[in-house]
Amino acid sequence: MTRTIIAGAQMLDGSGSPAILADIAFADGMIEAVGSIVAAPGDAIIDGTGLTLAPGFIDVHTHDDLAVIATPEMTAKVTQGVTTVVVGNCGISATTPFPVDAALPDPLVLLGPAEQFSYPDFASYAAAVEQAGPATNVIALVGHTALRARHMTRLDRDADADERAAMREELATALQAGAFGLSTGLAYANANAASTGEVMALADALRETGALYCTHLRSEAEGIDVALGEAFAIARHGAAPVVVSHLKCAGAPQYGRSAAILAQMEAAAQSQPVACDCYPYTASSSTLDLKQVVPETPIRITWSNPEPAQAGRMLAEIAADWNLDIKAAAARLQPAGAVYHCMAEADVDRILSHPLTMIGSDGLPCDPQPHPRLWGSFPRVLSHYARDRELLSLAQAVRKMTGLTADTLGLRDRGYLRPGMAADMVLFDAETIADRATYDDPRQPAAGIVAIWVNGVATLDAHGPTGRRGGRMLRRPFPIHPKEGNCK
Repeated sequence: MTRTIIAGAQMLDGSGSPAILADIAFADGMIEAVGSIVAAPGDAIIDGTGLTLAPGFIDVHTHDDLAVIATPEMTAKVTQGVTTVVVGNCGISATTPFPVDAALPDPLVLLGPAEQFSYPDFASYAAAVEQAGPATNVIALVGHTALRARHMTRLDRDADADERAAMREELATALQAGAFGLSTGLAYANANAASTGEVMALADALRETGALYCTHLRSEAEGIDVALGEAFAIARHGAAPVVVSHLKCAGAPQYGRSAAILAQMEAAAQSQPVACDCYPYTASSSTLDLKQVVPETPIRITWSNPEPAQAGRMLAEIAADWNLDIKAAAARLQPAGAVYHCMAEADVDRILSHPLTMIGSDGLPCDPQPHPRLWGSFPRVLSHYARDRELLSLAQAVRKMTGLTADTLGLRDRGYLRPGMAADMVLFDAETIADRATYDDPRQPAAGIVAIWVNGVATLDAHGPTGRRGGRMLRRPFPIHPKEGNCK
């Protein structure tokens, strides 16, 4: 294989240390050397002068489960420097089948149409990803709500003993096949009826594996402190690291509570592995939920089955056109998706800059009018939060997207620029990198991304995506403890 050398770039190695001027050489998908490298005949040289080189960004919170198969070029991600996506979040995953002749339960509808849920088990899903050959690497969690949809006749109640056993067995099999853990979305109606005991019964399968418990909390509003306590208890029961998904204080009555919530996270982290992720915006996005339709929260509709022409419009404008109040208009739009402008900037700042926090986009690739986080999250952190506002250093920002995330996931061959690591890398201009996606025009690639490599494959260059795809399905070895082993 031809060796490639990126010469003279400012290298951020993923550890949070300041940038150093360095060369890096890679071949056959692996980093060979870092430092001052003398080129040999036949080496390909890329001039990195004036540019910053970092490990490829790991999007720790996505809903790309079906997108990595249906649209394997993954343009929204590679154009912002993402080389690995974590799917199966919020309790929803494509790793369990669903009958195509039945209505798809909320929020599984966020992933795509029912007919695409065609995988009888995790191994089948992983094989489909490998066959698709996406541009990014894929790490998969197993969704609790997806397990409920497979093994329960009704989702408005707690699972009985037999149903819990069946879900636990399927989860254990998936972990053996390389899944990275269990996710829950207990705020959603089709999981909210699950008791803490039901989730603990599934968490039993996490013991002695090193696998994660990732959770969209039962409440991100008034009951968030109680919901955090539940998450910590479930993780302790399963002897698993816990990742709190898209940590936020949602709704005007919760503004300013982030300091107390982060203190609760810090206290728990003294006795168990705790982390969280967030996205760099003050608006969330999900299905249209009447409980969240309140006058103080501006809401943009992203899709509507009965009223598709309303995608991209503000709910208040739609309601005025229809001469309805906002709740009645929202009911007429359902089932639908929405962007909720429900957070205070000071809370987002505090959470995003906290040492426990990783970066995840939480983007919804199936939305006709998606939240701009799908295309812009990672450049926005580097530009708006690190460069322009100096909320954190560029090195700290990169760590939240790379080394910290790799450590949390238990990866041992990604997240850092070191010899022997996989050649997942992003080259960018720190002065010009910026998100260009907006709420009105969300499908816009970032500025300032010069090149990315995924397992050494040049996936994007200065002209855009190259059409070459080097992503892999990353499977967690089983059993494994966080301090042991590699992911291959």
